[in-house]
Amino acid sequence: MAGSFKTQAVVLRSIRFGEADRVLHLYTAARGRVSAIAKGSRRPRSRFGGRLEPFFRLDLVLYEGRGELATVTAADTLDGYPHLRSDGTALSAAARACDAVLRLLDSTEPNPAAYNLLCRYLALLEERAAAGAIDKSRLLAAALAFRLKLALAAGFVPELASCARCGEAEGLVAFSGAAGGVVCGACQGDGFELAEEAQRFMVDALGSPLAEAPTAGERALRQAERAVTATLEHHAHVHLRAAA
Repeated sequence: MAGSFKTQAVVLRSIRFGEADRVLHLYTAARGRVSAIAKGSRRPRSRFGGRLEPFFRLDLVLYEGRGELATVTAADTLDGYPHLRSDGTALSAAARACDAVLRLLDSTEPNPAAYNLLCRYLALLEERAAAGAIDKSRLLAAALAFRLKLALAAGFVPELASCARCGEAEGLVAFSGAAGGVVCGACQGDGFELAEEAQRFMVDALGSPLAEAPTAGERALRQAERAVTATLEHHAHVHLRAAA
């Protein structure tokens, strides 16, 4: 039904279109994934200024007509994350997070958990960039914690407490993307090694606030990343870029 609606949104991707327009991929608080066109936004005197770039968090008014794209009619900045934009490592992390949301969440139904998670992650990157505290090992841990929580919000969180095939709680030595979680030695089959440190990291990451993401050794973090990737490839049919 045609009409206007208001929503908060994060710009996931901004694409030049025609001579002066932009097509935006947005993740919104009210409508989930929305694609919209901002007409005339690339003109020098556009009322939108530079706020329709990726990673901006905005208050938007969108008009929904009969076409596939909504139309941006008003936009106010809630947060532009200026320190994030001036730090290459934080900027890359933000781009990978937005790409993960774009690939994994395509529903137009609102998902408050996913929207709030994305906002918290961008705010965390902004805070660490402002403090000059972008440690690459801690950043990988935070990026993986974000992906695990995003998988949970999307309904694809892996089984981590017991064997995904037989339910056994002891002797969990591997991870199977096809099974959707950790597996015991007897059910290992197509699984790959998952060290106890990696499993513990994944459990703790899901249970901790994003800003308090646990740390782990690089080998454990890479195993955890492989486990998340395998889960989403098998069950969501989505392949994500490397976390870092």
